[in-house]
Amino acid sequence: MNEALLGSLTPGVLGVLVRRGADFAAAEDAVQDALVEAVRVWPVDPPRDAKGWLVTVAWRRFLDATRADAARRRREHLVDEESDPGPAPEVDDTLQLYFLCAHPSLTPSSAVALTLRAVGGLTSRQIAEAYLVPEATMAQRISRAKRTVSGVRFDQPGDVATVLRVLYLVFNEGYSGDVDLAAEAIRLTRQLAAAIDHPEVAGLLALMLLHHARRPTRTRPDGSLVPLAEQDRARWDTASIAEGVEILQAALVRDRLGEFQAQAAVAALHADAPTAGETDWVQVIEWYDELVRLTDSPIVRLNRAVAVGEADGPRAGLAALAALDDSVPRHAAVSAHLHERDGDLPTAARLYAEAARKAPNLAERDHLMRQAARLNTGSARVGPGRPGLA
Repeated sequence: MNEALLGSLTPGVLGVLVRRGADFAAAEDAVQDALVEAVRVWPVDPPRDAKGWLVTVAWRRFLDATRADAARRRREHLVDEESDPGPAPEVDDTLQLYFLCAHPSLTPSSAVALTLRAVGGLTSRQIAEAYLVPEATMAQRISRAKRTVSGVRFDQPGDVATVLRVLYLVFNEGYSGDVDLAAEAIRLTRQLAAAIDHPEVAGLLALMLLHHARRPTRTRPDGSLVPLAEQDRARWDTASIAEGVEILQAALVRDRLGEFQAQAAVAALHADAPTAGETDWVQVIEWYDELVRLTDSPIVRLNRAVAVGEADGPRAGLAALAALDDSVPRHAAVSAHLHERDGDLPTAARLYAEAARKAPNLAERDHLMRQAARLNTGSARVGPGRPGLA
């Protein structure tokens, strides 16, 4: 190492930093750091421009020190404003993160994607697969969502209705997807129910508990889907069902009906039936009528058509289905089920195959493909289940 060279360069490097606005003491410290770094690096990797290298390293050290000092002053200012130190409380900020991610300016899909990424810990690739979009598209969506909420203060109240919607969709993603978020969604909804006295929060919690109670029976050991009609009801979690029904009843008596309470009422009717054949389909239709009134959702109308087909026969169900656009998700699967029950097996097989091509996940696609194959091969009739009610 040429110490003479370093000595000759030091004044010039120091002068550059001072001219750039650094105070003398800070500039000198930064230059000294740069000299130490030069002693370490130059014997192995000598620079082409020694002075330029020293200026670059010294300026970076100065900037780092300045930023650290500014951060220290901010910390000291915060310490001055704090109360006397005491035991640090155990704080769970997850629900607050949901309020942040569920900012009203975000679309529901963006809010869910941001929540899955920021709170659920999923990668952009996993979320993209769940939404059936390219990974780059999902990454852009999440980036836009982050920019949208970047100025939102953590202590600002969020929109409860949006938080409920996000919790509901995150629960559904955990309920049917590869990553288990359902239990976490239930935990957070319990927190929300404890903090906010609102019948729709209670309705959402009841709905989650009633659906989660059936979870062990929804798939076979090989991962294939088990429709509601074929599930082993003896394995349903009766404690969760009882809790869900109790919470729902307490919410309904307040006479402030909302979407989640009505959905929970449908789930409760399924949970209450000892067998699929003993389901009170007339009441199910009545609750779907309430949901149509509350939401006018085509998905609700689709599920109502299934219920009508069970209560009044497949042709009545097909008549109800005819009023819906065939682009509604799972339309083909419901139509296939109703046509099969009406005895039109060729049409049902064709529709099952069409529904399989449109299926949102692998398990559902495989189930529908098996239904089509069963009819096409003329095998013994096996109950196809009820699309949309699994």
